[in-house]
Amino acid sequence: MAGKQMTKAQIITTLADKTKMSKKEIITVMNAQMELAYKEAKNGYVIPGVGKLVVVNRKARKGRNPATGEAIQIPAKRVLKFRVAKAAKDTISLK
Repeated sequence: MAGKQMTKAQIITTLADKTKMSKKEIITVMNAQMELAYKEAKNGYVIPGVGKLVVVNRKARKGRNPATGEAIQIPAKRVLKFRVAKAAKDTISLK
């Protein structure tokens, strides 16, 4: 059984303990990084050692309405994806 994911409060507390910064300073840094990621995502935003936010163009395609089984046309669109860095994949055991 896997453990539960950390809450935002737990992440802030852990980072504050490890860096000896105050929780307010950690929150300020986290919020600044989030704002920067949102602003720069369209150009690709890299978090070194973790991954990269990228915008991907999806082509139009055919699909099915799961309720009726009717064939439908799904339009092309742009979506935001997160690509995990090789360093993170190599470090985290996914077995």
